[in-house]
Amino acid sequence: MRLVILIVLACLAPRPALAYLDPSTGSMIISAIVGLFASVALAVKTYWYRIKSLFRGKSASGQTPPDEPGEQDSQGQ
Repeated sequence: MRLVILIVLACLAPRPALAYLDPSTGSMIISAIVGLFASVALAVKTYWYRIKSLFRGKSASGQTPPDEPGEQDSQGQ
C-alpha cells in the first residue's frame, strides 16, 4: 500500500515546465479577454428586450417595434 501511495505522489509532484512566454503573449491574452467582454456586451445589447422580459415575466412577443416610415407604401400601393 505504501508503494502505491509513493507512486501516486511521485506522479503528482510538479515538474519544471521549461517554457518561455514572450511579452506578446500577455498582449494576446488581454486582447482575447477584451474581445470576450465585447462579444458578451453585443449579445446583451442585441437581445436586451428578451432578457428584460425574462426578469419581468412578460412574453417578448408582446412587444412590437415601431413602424418604419414608408413601410405601407411598399406593401401594396
